[in-house]
Amino acid sequence: MAVDRFSTPLYGIAEAADYLAVPASTLATWAYGYERHRPGGARVHGEPVITAVRPGKRNEPAVPFVGLAEAYALAAFRHAGVPMQRIRPAVEVIKRELGLEHALASSRLFTDGAEVLYDYAEQEADTPEGSSARELVVMRNKQVVFAEVVEDYLRRVEFADDGYARMIRLPQYRVADVRIDADHSFGRPRFARGGAKLEDVIDLFQAGEPLQTVALEFGLAQEEVEDALRAATRAAA
Repeated sequence: MAVDRFSTPLYGIAEAADYLAVPASTLATWAYGYERHRPGGARVHGEPVITAVRPGKRNEPAVPFVGLAEAYALAAFRHAGVPMQRIRPAVEVIKRELGLEHALASSRLFTDGAEVLYDYAEQEADTPEGSSARELVVMRNKQVVFAEVVEDYLRRVEFADDGYARMIRLPQYRVADVRIDADHSFGRPRFARGGAKLEDVIDLFQAGEPLQTVALEFGLAQEEVEDALRAATRAAA
């Protein structure tokens, strides 16, 4: 089966959330929007902000690779400490100003997104949303760039010739280089060294094999396996 980065569902909501180290409930609101009732009867509504479909059954694939890449950009904003309800308007501005349906998964987010956010923050300087958008960008050498924590996330993305994400190096690994690539392993995380799927490495260890044996089996350094297990344990906690 050929994988279309834009339309082939690859990941369940919980699975994608695990890869991105965000709560599944958070990713679900990004994928499907939300409607909440405040005291007094007021309703608060949020539109979907990433590409996803409604699965027919629980845990069925719902998010294509481009949706995962969009969510990855949002995870960067979230990691910078900006509440999503404050950044949603800025996300819409990014989409509108860049003129792209999948702007959050585009190389233009990296090249032009900081400038767009800075302009939005200046225009909305007296609002909480403008203040939050300003936290995502800094002025460096007279040029507007993303704040360091956001930039660190975004520089881990590689783009295809069409300008959209094709590979993401996951940031929660300190030693191992673990990547998600739509063109390999049906989009499952894998080690750059040797190409083993992350789940296969973890499964072998959980089956009772010693750490050193697992590393030798997949051509990995023992430190890489330890790093993978650490990240998996933290995600499960």
